[in-house]
This record gives sequence, C-alpha cells and structure tokens, in this order.
Amino acid sequence: MPTLDEILESVGEFDRFQKQTFFVLCLLSAAFTPVYVGVVFLGFIPEHRCFSPGVAELSHRCGWGLEEELRYTVPEWGQHSTSFASHCRRYDVDWNTTGLSCTDPIAAFLGHGNSSAVPLTSCRDGWVYESSGSSLVTEFNLVCEDSWKLDLFQSSVNAGFFIGSVNIGYIADRFGRKFCLLTTILANAICGILLVFVPTYLWILIFRFLQGLVSKGCWTTGYILVTEVVGPRYRRTVGILYQAAFSVGLLVFDAIAYAIPHWRWLQLTVTLPSCFFLLYYWCLPESPRWLISQGKNDKAMKIVSDMAKKNQKMPSHLEVSLEFEDGGKQTPSLIDLVRTPQMRKNTFILMYNWFTSSVLYQGLIMHMGIAGGNMHLDFLYSALFEFPAAFIIITTIDRIGRRYPWAASNLVAGAACLVTALIPEDIHWLKVIAACVGRMGITMAFEMVCFVNTELYPTYIRNLGVMVCSALCDVGGIVAPFAVYRLVEVWQELPLIVFTVLGLIAGGLVLLLPETKGRVLPETVEDVENLHRQGAPKEKQIYLHVQTSEVAHD
Repeated sequence: MPTLDEILESVGEFDRFQKQTFFVLCLLSAAFTPVYVGVVFLGFIPEHRCFSPGVAELSHRCGWGLEEELRYTVPEWGQHSTSFASHCRRYDVDWNTTGLSCTDPIAAFLGHGNSSAVPLTSCRDGWVYESSGSSLVTEFNLVCEDSWKLDLFQSSVNAGFFIGSVNIGYIADRFGRKFCLLTTILANAICGILLVFVPTYLWILIFRFLQGLVSKGCWTTGYILVTEVVGPRYRRTVGILYQAAFSVGLLVFDAIAYAIPHWRWLQLTVTLPSCFFLLYYWCLPESPRWLISQGKNDKAMKIVSDMAKKNQKMPSHLEVSLEFEDGGKQTPSLIDLVRTPQMRKNTFILMYNWFTSSVLYQGLIMHMGIAGGNMHLDFLYSALFEFPAAFIIITTIDRIGRRYPWAASNLVAGAACLVTALIPEDIHWLKVIAACVGRMGITMAFEMVCFVNTELYPTYIRNLGVMVCSALCDVGGIVAPFAVYRLVEVWQELPLIVFTVLGLIAGGLVLLLPETKGRVLPETVEDVENLHRQGAPKEKQIYLHVQTSEVAHD
C-alpha cells in the first residue's frame, strides 16, 4: 500500500500542478519584503539640522551658500558634523542683532573666543531636511529627542510578528492552509492601504502592528503549503527557493523605492499587488496532507486526482481510498510540542536556533554598518549577498544531509564573528571579509532552520510548530539592537564576542537533532519520536489503495 509521498511520485512530484502552486506562492514571499524591511525606505533618516528663522533671513541677506550657512551657524559643524549637537541643537542667540558680520556672525556672541560659551537650545522651530523625498521621519519629525519613535515603528511590526505567530499557526492547523492564507492576505492588504491614509503617528503605529500580526503568519503558511504539495525529492529545493523569492523581493522593493521617494505613495504601490493575491481562492489547492490529518479523505483525493490530471499522469482507471492508521481527526495543541521527549528536544533546539539566527543576522548588519554612500546601492549590495547562501544549501544538503551543513553554517558564523573582533582596525579590508563570511554563514543557518523546522513536526501541528518556534526570531529582532548599541559602549567588539558564543552553541545543538534527509514528512507524533533512530521512520500512516489498468504518460 503506497504512502502519499509515493502517490506524489506517480502523479508528479514537481510537475505542472506543483510548479503553478510554487510560482504563485513565491509572489507572496516576495511581497512580504516591504513589511519586513520597509522601515529602511519608509523611515529613512536624511541629513537634518535645526531650522532657525533668523539664520534663514541672515543667509538671504549675506548671500551665503549652504556650506557657508552651515559653517557659520550650526554647532560643531565641520569636524563633528555628525554629532548630536549639529543635528539637534542650535545657537540660542538673537540673529536680529544689528552689526552681525557676514563672514563669521557667531564671533559676536563668543566669550573669550570659546564657541562653547555660546548657549545652545533645542530645535523649537523644527528641522531642515536635506532630502528631495519624504519619509515618516520628515513628516513627523522623528529625530533627536523623538528618534525612539522610529524604533517603535519597527518594534511594533515585530511585536505583531511575535503575537501573531502562535495564533496564525493555530488557524492554519485548525482551519486549513488555504483559509489561513486568504484571511491573512485580506487583512494585510486592508491594513497596508489604511496605513497610507491615516494622518497621525499613533494610527500608523496601530496599523503597522496589525500588519505584523498577520503578514508573517501568511508568509509562513505559504511556506508550509508549498512544501506539503511537492514530493520528498523537491521539498528542500522549493523551500529554499521560496525563501530566495524574498531576496528577489528585496531587489524589486529597492527599485520601487528608488523610483518613488515619497513614503505614502511607496506604501500604496507595494500594498496594492496584495489585493490580487485574493485570486488564490481559485488557483491554490488546500494541502492534501492537512485534509488527511483532519479526516477529510474525499477532499484530499479530489486534489490528488486534479494534480494527476494537470500533470498529465492520470491513470485511465483509478479507484482510490485512504486510511489513516490512528484514525479520526487530530486537533492541534500547544502541549503537543513538548509532550514527548523527542518533540520537546526538537522544540527547544529549534527555538534557540531561530533566536540565534535573528540576533546574528540583524546584529551583524547593524555592527558592520554601511557607512555613507548611496542608500539604494547599499541595500542592493546586501540583498545580492543573500543569493549565494541559497545556492550553497541546494548543492550540499542533498548530498550531505541537513544537520552537518546547518551546524557548520552556525559554527562558521560564530567563528567569523570572533575573527572579526580580533582583527585590528588598521586592516579594515580583512575585517570586512571576515564579517561577510559571518553574514554568509548566518544567512544559510536562517534559511535552513526554516525548512528543517517543517520536517520535524507531524502534519496536524506542523504550521503551529513552525509559528511557535519562529516566534523566538521576533524576540531576537527585539534583542539585537540592544545587544549591539548597548554593548558597544563597553567595548567596540563586545557584541561580536556575544555573537560568537551564540553561534557556536547553536551549531552544537543542531547536531543533537535527527537527520531528515530522505525521510517522508512525519504524520504523527510517533513518527517524530522514531526519526532519531537509524532505521527508516514509520511510513505506513497514510495509505492509498490504488487500482489502475494503464497509465498515460507525456
């Protein structure tokens, strides 16, 4: 009696039906980019300084150019032009005083030739921004004392990711992958469009949080669905390429942001395509694995039959019935993730690896920093850097397996962080190379934790398991800024030492997980408990009785 995976081999593991499903879901993956990294362009921080009506009038009278105006009237401009004072303070003097010189007016207010004797005040008349576009920062003045509000804008979406992870995972496992996708797509589109029109910062924060609440769950559900409709030989490839589609989305988002430098129009442009994803109601199947786990065998076999027809591998006479060995519908529960020893071990190790991947991935970007230059080019370079990681994974794990490349990627990332910290500052080029190796390693680890996570949970709680474990990724996103900006005040390289420890521990823990190369997706908790054994896991969980007289081939 063949299993569902064996039936997929006969009707097409990755043929026309699966390719169509894969393509439309990759569009969904790419569309997630503006939500995840949208703050880069929606909240970009241009060069800015205090606006002073008196300075503006004096500049007009003296015929100053921009450089002269900055040099004569902005505190600490020149050697310290990036300091807090040059951006967030202005001289507290009366620029209407008669007799001010056009060559160095501030000299009239100096005491004993010391510029520090001139009192400073806050930017009570607003700011001047050196930008031709607009962003959240320029519209709501999220700079200086209010700069934390931009951090809150990004934290709100991460908080939404975290809270939504468990809830969306439960919905997908309780009511189906397709239902979950459609509802989250609709909610994400509505929130994204409303974000364009709300006039206040508070409402922007609210809708940004609501977007996070549904968007990550939508992306993860798409990932689960695409891995459940293909055969075992293609499962890891489509999982990695689904994540690579996110990297393609980075490139597209960068190009759109370059063409549209105004944040509200940019937000509307990247949100409207989400409305077309509602057409998935007609072109996406429900997961037959999920249907079987819920006892809906007739619906599952209709999808299998449609799959065979579209792939043109439909037997001319096919009679199919299914039996689920444990019988009956299985209801997802959080307690199932830690009920048995192997499930408990898998859950804790996966949670730690999600957390570590997020901290190192975001932390390395922040610590390395892209100094100056063109913002769009910097974004492009970092996006291109993610593609080799997917290529290395695809060319290695089918030969070696999951555990060793995954463990190696964590160990390389951790070791590269240590090397980067120990290289002297005067060998800058070598520090950059070491940091890039670390970025490559943690990018690989990030991609691998996602698809291996799906292979270590049974079907009826697979989506819930991925959502719960990946919630630690959002915790890592919250921790990373503090790990970088607070520790760097103690020692410039201390964050890298912390990253080294986290990465090395993650690599060691991965070796305690079972190897999933060549294994069928587990259908029950018992299958998961058997994964760590040398023998093949229990495969006869979903039986399909097939009678055929002949098979039509292409």
